[in-house]
Parts: sequence; structure tokens; C-alpha cells
Amino acid sequence: MSIPMQHSGVPDLGPVDAARWPDVASLPAGRTASVRAAAAERLFRRATDRLNIRVEYPDGSLGGLNRAAVQPRMIIRRPDDLWRRIGTGGLIGFGEAFMAGDWTTDDLVGVLVPFAEHAGDLVPRPLQWLRSATLPRHPASEANTTANTRSNIARHYDLSNDLFAAFLDETMTYSSALFEVSGNPPHDVGHPEWSGLAVAQQRKIDRLLDLAGVGPGTRLLEIGTGWGELSLRAAARGASVRSVTLSSEQQELARARIAEAGVADRVQIDLLDYRQVDGTYDAVVSVEMIEAVGEAYWATYFQVIDRVLAPGGRVAIQAITMPHDRLMASRNTYTWIHKYIFPGGQLTSIPGLRQVVRDHSSLRLSGGTAIGPHYAETLRLWRERFLANADEVLRLGFDHTFLRMWQFYLAYSEAGFRAGYLDVHQLVFTRDAGRREAGR
Repeated sequence: MSIPMQHSGVPDLGPVDAARWPDVASLPAGRTASVRAAAAERLFRRATDRLNIRVEYPDGSLGGLNRAAVQPRMIIRRPDDLWRRIGTGGLIGFGEAFMAGDWTTDDLVGVLVPFAEHAGDLVPRPLQWLRSATLPRHPASEANTTANTRSNIARHYDLSNDLFAAFLDETMTYSSALFEVSGNPPHDVGHPEWSGLAVAQQRKIDRLLDLAGVGPGTRLLEIGTGWGELSLRAAARGASVRSVTLSSEQQELARARIAEAGVADRVQIDLLDYRQVDGTYDAVVSVEMIEAVGEAYWATYFQVIDRVLAPGGRVAIQAITMPHDRLMASRNTYTWIHKYIFPGGQLTSIPGLRQVVRDHSSLRLSGGTAIGPHYAETLRLWRERFLANADEVLRLGFDHTFLRMWQFYLAYSEAGFRAGYLDVHQLVFTRDAGRREAGR
């Protein structure tokens, strides 16, 4: 099947399935929506006139700070629809407008980077207090209670193993890779090729296992299985691994990969909430799973790790972070990512992590390395392969709206890392032995 393309690999939308995508197929209506739309138009034009982009309107007028440039350009196809969506849903409406085709671009990351760079001041500060009063709130059904978390995870990770295989490399690793860097500048990732992604993913995993001190005889707990690559590499070191996940799709494929590698006697993959883990472990490793925990449960997450960690044990966590001030300002905001990609998710910050372990456990953050540029390149490679395999995604039963949704998700995430708004850290936690003994 051939997919009509609007711009640079972006699939043409076609009819929107109203049953599957009700808030994309319909527009906010009524007087309140009209009033909010008028305010949204003023705010949008004011905000974009300070961004280094070119905005093209259907009547031929231009907006943006960089109107004379060819790229990056944001093409507004249905401005009235865009204003209505933003006025009612804020950034949720902005993403839904892209899904609906109200605006498009031939450089999605390039357009989104300036938005990410100015995330804290797109809305004038005197109006930011209105956010909690006017925008959608987190549904109670998406809070990460033991009753809800399984369904939250399933909505993303149980979509289809074949879907993830359509854009991940052969290691099936769904987190930031760690590429080789040049010496000038010292942390330059360059522009890696797809052929190097699998090795970069294994390098990332090996570094985390090194940080946790995983070797022969180590009793390792992995919180968040993924599709099994970390368990495989830990078992190859001679470790005994218990890995827990709430994704039945991930468990099935991870178990198959473990069996095929002949290490089923050393690796146990359980469908289990991290809060229910028992036993004692010399090391705990968790890769980009804390983002699914939710701020309300960060203390519980670290208390569980503290409880199962053996004396002298080490913890290695790879975590996506955001600036602490933005975390505090936006932590109660219901976003497009929550609604369509990661229900119940919440990014962390380094100060936030440092405080929660200090207040609720005997663990301490004892070291860490930021690798944000590596994630930008990882996401670029995923996004390019996802678009290249769009026909395969459609054959799996997903539609054109889903394609645009995932293109937006991957580009939105990449833009966050390229702008420096997002970062990702490999962190080491060790126990404050004095604090643990004093509490006994």
C-alpha cells in the first residue's frame, strides 16, 4: 500500500474515525469555546511571533520571528479549528490539531524545538494561574494505584510487539542509547546511523550493569523488563535475574528471547507490580520506568528498592528529567502525552529525586551522568524508521491518525531533548548505612 504524503514523510490524514478518535474528529462547540478560541488566537500569534519559526496562514499572511526563512515553517491549514482546540484543550488541543491536520509542517522537530525552548514563557505569567482552572484535569482512572497501573501500562506497551519492532532495533530496547562520542566537543554525539543503534543500546545497558556492580553470582532485580535485552546481558555476566513488568506483551516476548538464548535457568520474568516484589537483591536496575510511577508514588518506589536491597548493594536507574522549576509548575497539568501516549506518567527532576530518597529511604544519590543528546539522536532514528515503515504499521491495523499521533510523539520528545528542556541521566544510588541502622 502506498500512503499519500503531505510533507517530508508525514502521512496524509484521510478521514478521522470518530469512534476511535472522538476529540480529533470533532471540534469544541458553543459560546464558551468561541470566546476561548478568540483568546487562544491572540496568545498563539503573540507566542509564535517570538519563536524562531515561520508561520504560514491560509490567507497568505505570515507569523513567527523568522518569516523570511524557508525552514522551519509551520503551515496553518484550518486556523479557526486550531484556535478552538487550543482554547479548550491548551497543549492537548495543539497536539490534536496536528493529528487532525489543522496544521502541518515539513520539519516537525524544527518547529517544535522553539516551542520547547520557551515552554516556561509561551503563556504570559499573569495568565498562567488560569491553567488549573480552565484546562482538563488528570482523570482519577489514570492515577498509578495498584488497581490502575496495569491498564495504564497496557494502553502503551501492549499495543503490539510488532508495532514496536517496526521502529526499534533488533535488541528491542525502548530507551536512550549511548553512542560513541568525539573529543571535540567532548560530548558531541554527531549524527549516528541506524546500523550503530543496536551496539549503542547494548553499550547503555552494559554501563548501567557496571554502575550497579553486576557480575557473576549477582542477584539482580530489574524493575521494568522492556523486551528482555538487559536481562539477557546480565545473565551473560553470570547474574541471577528477576525482572518484573506489567506488560503481558513484553513478558511474552522477553520470555521467548530468554528461552531462545538458553538462559531461562538464570532469568525469571514476572508479571508483577513493583510494589509487590519480595526477596533480597545485590543490585537493582531500572531503565526509564520511574517515569511511569507517578510523583505520588516516588516515595513508595524507592522504599521498595530500599527494602529489597542487600547490605552493600547498588542501584542504577536511567531516568528522563526536566528542570525542577518546570516540574513544580506543570506537575498537575494534564497533557497531550498523558491523554494519548503515557497515561499516568510524570517525568522526574534531579532535585526531586534527591529529596524523595532523602526523605523516604536510606538511599542516597551518589553519582550520575547526563546523556540527553544521545536521546535526541535515538529518537531521530526511531522516528525515521517509524515513518519508513508506515505501510507496515497500517497493515498491523493502525490508521493514519495513529501514524500522525506517533509521529508527533516521537518528534515532540526529540525536540524536548534538542532544546535542552528534557535530559536523561544514568544515576547511581547507594545506601546511607548510618541512616538505615539508626532507623532500626
